[in-house]
Amino acid sequence: MAAGPSTRVSDVVVPEVFTPYAQQLTQEKARLVQSGVLVPSPLLDQRLAGGGLTFNIPSWRDLDNDAENVSTDAVPDIVALSASGATPALPGSFNDAIPLKTGSDTEIAVRLSRNNSWSSARLAAALAGSDPMESIASRVGFYRARRLQAAFVATMNGVILDNVANDSGDYQNDVSGGSFVNGVTNFTAEALIDTAVTAGDSMEEFSVLMVHSIVMARMKKLNLIDTIPDARGEVLINRYQNLEVIVDDGMPVTGNIYDSWLFGPGAIMFGEGSPDVPTEVVRHAAAGNGGGQETLHNRWEWCIHPIGHAYTGTAANGGPGNGTGSNDLANAGSWNRVYPERKQIPFARLVTREA
Repeated sequence: MAAGPSTRVSDVVVPEVFTPYAQQLTQEKARLVQSGVLVPSPLLDQRLAGGGLTFNIPSWRDLDNDAENVSTDAVPDIVALSASGATPALPGSFNDAIPLKTGSDTEIAVRLSRNNSWSSARLAAALAGSDPMESIASRVGFYRARRLQAAFVATMNGVILDNVANDSGDYQNDVSGGSFVNGVTNFTAEALIDTAVTAGDSMEEFSVLMVHSIVMARMKKLNLIDTIPDARGEVLINRYQNLEVIVDDGMPVTGNIYDSWLFGPGAIMFGEGSPDVPTEVVRHAAAGNGGGQETLHNRWEWCIHPIGHAYTGTAANGGPGNGTGSNDLANAGSWNRVYPERKQIPFARLVTREA
């Protein structure tokens, strides 16, 4: 008996359905989003829907901690002044209080236009699933969640390098030393507390700790980790005291020196836009000596914006890449802190030397 016609990618991928489905799966799979570190921002979504590579985000500063006035009963005699024909005084005369000014800051966010493509040969196994489109979308969703985490790490690397170069490294606590000393240069609860206190009395706001798997192993050996199910009982979440612990081997590591990062809620604003043609399937009839080939193209736009900072690079129209080159996300010259106080930034960095 002759075999029936094979199922093509173009048979099951409907762009109008696939695009929002893949976008939803990306956010569901990204622990950074689920933990509240990356907070979806309607403002950034709106900016991405329009034109422009960078977006200004103005904000008012908090009031300075100036000494308050002490009230008195010294007031001008308005009747006497009117009778004498005297010129009304400017504010500040006759013991008037002088109003103070407030200030503003301008953060700058940057558009990230990204894409990737997969041929049907690489997706063939997915077509065997009970719901082919769901199988393919889940693959793309997992992929994009991993790439979102990579772009996030690159962004924070650039922010850290700027902080070291221009702000005396006041985000970090480096205990790595010149050589390994157990209980001194590696991860300890005491070192983490010293890292959190770099944010002063804002230290209690930290809610997420992001670590490399080697650091996570050290924490487990110290019996610091509790594992609990999420609200739906579907995913096991690692916790240390009041912190959710996210493990990612994309975290910075040089030799046996490792970064661990603390975040407060809303540390990073996250926007998601849609290109003009976010999803399409192209058939190349001549490929494979006429056997044909189908390619799934997926395009997306993100904005990953660390609170209190400005992107100061000059990137090409597609936005910066994840690298360390000029204008890339992981370059020190691409970022500048615009908030006046360190404690306003819900981020801290611990640097350890592990065995």
